[in-house]
Amino acid sequence: MELLTLVFSDSHILRCTAVGILVSLCAALLGVCLVLKRYSMIGDGLSHVAFGALSISFALNLAPLAVTIPVVMITAFVLLRLSDSGKIKGDSAIALIASTSLAAGVAAASLGGGGQIDVNSYMFGSILLVGKEEFLICLPLAIVVLAVFVLCYHDIFLVTYDEDFARASGTNAAAYKTLIALLTALVVVIGMRIMGTLLISSLVIFPALTAMRVFKSFRGVIICAGFTSVFAFLLGLLISFAAELPTGSSIVLADAVIFALFFMVGKVLKRS
Repeated sequence: MELLTLVFSDSHILRCTAVGILVSLCAALLGVCLVLKRYSMIGDGLSHVAFGALSISFALNLAPLAVTIPVVMITAFVLLRLSDSGKIKGDSAIALIASTSLAAGVAAASLGGGGQIDVNSYMFGSILLVGKEEFLICLPLAIVVLAVFVLCYHDIFLVTYDEDFARASGTNAAAYKTLIALLTALVVVIGMRIMGTLLISSLVIFPALTAMRVFKSFRGVIICAGFTSVFAFLLGLLISFAAELPTGSSIVLADAVIFALFFMVGKVLKRS
């Protein structure tokens, strides 16, 4: 209780926690769609692109988010088009773009010199380093992502569950697939300060896979993924403060433990 009082009595930590909860929720909801569409690795690829864009922005003394957000969103669109065209398979396209972006990021970080510290904080994440300006950018963006997902839930469900049926029913499947990719890009960018570019993809994948161990309906998976993602974030945050561990790694470890518990519950339910 003393730890809870100490943590949540600080206005800065409360602001960061609010962003973290919204980002965790958005990542979980989009993660269900990405896992079901077999696009789960797009989060990892986009995180590498984000690292490259960040490194270049620091080297050129540009605003990090102002550069990274459009670059990652454009990359998400390109990845989707390459995957749909069939010329390059989705995983191959992600590997090509991710490795190139990572190499460009490392080169830019080396040339930038003084920006190395800032790049490291983005690579590994630290919720306490989310400044007031970043908060004012990230919070509205997270709310927009959540609102768009809720408003477009029915069409997103159709495209995720059966793309052919969605087209037959008059839904613009290509537009909604693009929307999912662009929303994912936003979540990756606004979440990398908390999780780091190296761990943000786990925030997308873990909750969906966890929920699928027990629930089978799309709505059930969506609701469970949202709750488990937020719970893992809060649990990981408390662990990081109590044990003085990095925030991102603590959240991932919490996600891993919850996944293991749901995996065992799922096994028991199948036998009964």
